[in-house]
Amino acid sequence: MYNEKVLEHFKNPHNVGTIEDPDGFAEVGSSECGDTMKMYLRVKNGRIEDVRYQTYGCCAAIASSSIATDMVKGKTIDEADAITKADIVEALGGLPEKKIHCSLMVEDAIHAAIADYRSKHNK
Repeated sequence: MYNEKVLEHFKNPHNVGTIEDPDGFAEVGSSECGDTMKMYLRVKNGRIEDVRYQTYGCCAAIASSSIATDMVKGKTIDEADAITKADIVEALGGLPEKKIHCSLMVEDAIHAAIADYRSKHNK
């Protein structure tokens, strides 16, 4: 059902955890399956210096969270804000059709954490 890249990110997820007093934070959930995700951002000089997450969900949700945090780390706020669910799915090498909604939850978390950062820093 899942390819090797998805399974690798599920078994050995990257960037799991929290950031104390984050510059941006979001908590989102998927109404389709009940998965939830918290995303924490640390921003320095307009770039995402660190990103952490906590995801409660299936293999696809955890793998999408892991690879998406790899994708945003080091990017400018605008570059990270441009990441879509299609980018996340492509980076994973694909997901089963019925699991695509998991990557949408992660996309929503990225955008919401960036919106929180912008609101806190008048950006």
